[in-house]
Amino acid sequence: MSKGPRDVFKLSHDWLSVQEVVDAVSSPSCGAISVFIGTTREDEADSRKVVGLEYEAYEPMAQSEFNKLCADIRARWQSVTHICVHHRLGWVKVGDASVVMAISSPHRHDGQQAIQHCISELKANVPIWKKEVYDTQEANWKENAECSWSTQKKPPENTLSDGKPE
Repeated sequence: MSKGPRDVFKLSHDWLSVQEVVDAVSSPSCGAISVFIGTTREDEADSRKVVGLEYEAYEPMAQSEFNKLCADIRARWQSVTHICVHHRLGWVKVGDASVVMAISSPHRHDGQQAIQHCISELKANVPIWKKEVYDTQEANWKENAECSWSTQKKPPENTLSDGKPE
């Protein structure tokens, strides 16, 4: 395997392995591996219980957006060594991982900040869509509040509720 920085992105219909993601970013020059695991949670919506999520993606664009995200992370945290994100597609039942990501760095601070940025930007920009499936057999597509096109989008923190700066 090359000694330079690695950026690994995988969309899969299969169960996600945390160890595989950690192994992809391991490096003898790094003392920290920051990991985020997003799991499908049992939630309630209008008296219906979520039993799972169904994910779809536009894979070529998802890869392109991931590449942009990696470039952004590396510009912000230059000590980041390797980045790996695996995201499920298809059916993901409650309790299973939907996304596993890891970032290695020589020290923990940069990796921890980068992993937080990575999940936020992944949800905002990478074209992966989720549908909640309920115990009533009904389903509903959900949008991430982070998306620039989201109708749930909240105004930036330093603005009033009308969107104007304070």
